[in-house]
Amino acid sequence: MREYPLVGGPVEVRGALELERTAAGVLPRRLPAWTVEQYQDPSVYGGTVMPSGVRLVFRTDARVLEFELLTSTGQLDGDPAPRPTGMLDLTVDGALVARRRAPLGHVVRMAGPGAAQRLIPGEPGTARFDGLPPGLKTVELWLPQQTPTELVALRADGEVLAPLPDGRPRWVHHGSSISHCLEADGPTGTWPVVAASLGGAEVVNLSQPGNDMLDPYVARTIRDLPADLISFKTGINIVGRAVFRLRTFGPAVHGFLDTIRDGHPDTPLLVVSPVSCPALEACPGPAGVGPDGRITALGDPADVARGALSLQVVRAELARIVAVRQAHDPHLHHLDGRELLGPAEVDDLPDGLHPSAAAYRRMGERFAARAFAAGGPFRPRPHPGAAD
Repeated sequence: MREYPLVGGPVEVRGALELERTAAGVLPRRLPAWTVEQYQDPSVYGGTVMPSGVRLVFRTDARVLEFELLTSTGQLDGDPAPRPTGMLDLTVDGALVARRRAPLGHVVRMAGPGAAQRLIPGEPGTARFDGLPPGLKTVELWLPQQTPTELVALRADGEVLAPLPDGRPRWVHHGSSISHCLEADGPTGTWPVVAASLGGAEVVNLSQPGNDMLDPYVARTIRDLPADLISFKTGINIVGRAVFRLRTFGPAVHGFLDTIRDGHPDTPLLVVSPVSCPALEACPGPAGVGPDGRITALGDPADVARGALSLQVVRAELARIVAVRQAHDPHLHHLDGRELLGPAEVDDLPDGLHPSAAAYRRMGERFAARAFAAGGPFRPRPHPGAAD
């Protein structure tokens, strides 16, 4: 087995915008370093280092690969074991060939949400994949979408070469935990990855669990990224944390769109409204958790008439804003999130908010059918880097 560098060598880390140096190796982050000083909530950093959509990409003729990784997972005081570290998915020439549990590394102990944390240091572990097909092939190791994972080492029993340029359209997406997909069965089971695979695109997932707030630093990040397709799915965190009223929500959406359009004036841009969430449909936030463990609304339904936001209000406002702007922006599009998961499927929301693993896959299939098919906003079109 020969060791290859994970940084500065033939391996590409795709889906991450920054590689943070650590004592063990490098930690992929999904927002650039300059955004850190603008976080108001430390949970933004925590979501940024959860590598949804991040993968290692290279070509190799190896039959055996070993990845040395250092994960970080949490454990509440009183729980018998740490939270699961999630899965590592290995694809060969685009097809999933193996799935392994990520090794247990650091454990962060906490008494509860917002409580002080205590780090129990761990050691890097090795995930081994053997019996790979013979010959030169493109390999992608998809990191667990819910677990920060430091990249330490790669070992192979063959040559490791740089990947060929990816000629697929580059799709940049931003959303909430429902786009990050913590509950998916693995990193290739998140709905954006499922949709990208079906649609023939390469996805960069900038979604932030609990923090899809139309933050200007996210809009500027999207503005400055190379992108052939752009989408953002917004509303659930805004209602769930009661961060806007109707008076401020509309201008914030316009500002987010304006900033993206500063860098991508003609790129297909799809605005997606929230999927179904029974508790917040007609009642404003903030959201809480009931004794049954399901999401509940704590706001006053009568406050909607005074400008509070429910999901029904958000969907109507997003549709209105897109319709107004389409008069001068023909590449702007709208998708009602209930077309991805609707009110008849609320049994697929185990906690009343987050879809099940099977529902995430269905959402990806439906998004691909609506966005990437003929007549859709992301319908196939000649890629600038493709051969004539």
